[in-house]
Amino acid sequence: MTGRVWVFGDSLDTDAMYPAFAMKLELPEAARHIFYQVRPGWTDLVVPGDIVIAGTNFGVGSSRPVAALFQRLGVAAVVAESFNSLFFRNAVNAGLPALTARGITEHFQDGQTGTVDLATGTYRNESTGISGLGRPLPPLLLDIISSGGILARLAEQGFLS
Repeated sequence: MTGRVWVFGDSLDTDAMYPAFAMKLELPEAARHIFYQVRPGWTDLVVPGDIVIAGTNFGVGSSRPVAALFQRLGVAAVVAESFNSLFFRNAVNAGLPALTARGITEHFQDGQTGTVDLATGTYRNESTGISGLGRPLPPLLLDIISSGGILARLAEQGFLS
């Protein structure tokens, strides 16, 4: 996948991504409040296909369903130097592509174009030509993401109706 990138720092918690007041809102309105304290106005700038790149410990905190908000905004993928394990698994289970790539924030700036390949773990800054290697996702996680999430995958396999 290829898209414009947005670069965020370390230890962004799910409370900053999905503030408590927004949890009472319908999904379309709640999505407009992602990062409202960290980067006010960001949701007015993000467009479908954009990629979020972040530092270490992305998604620390509670298990708020942040993936649904990113998907509502059309974010194509989240790539971080490291994820909180609960956030990472929730993202995959929701069908949000997520890739771990150490040092990636050093190679991108907001607005540049990036390409990410979950199967190989590779990424490339199309604006500068710099590329690198993250940790490729195993086939099972790729299947879950390509199905649109764990529930959709189970439905495809006949386990849910």
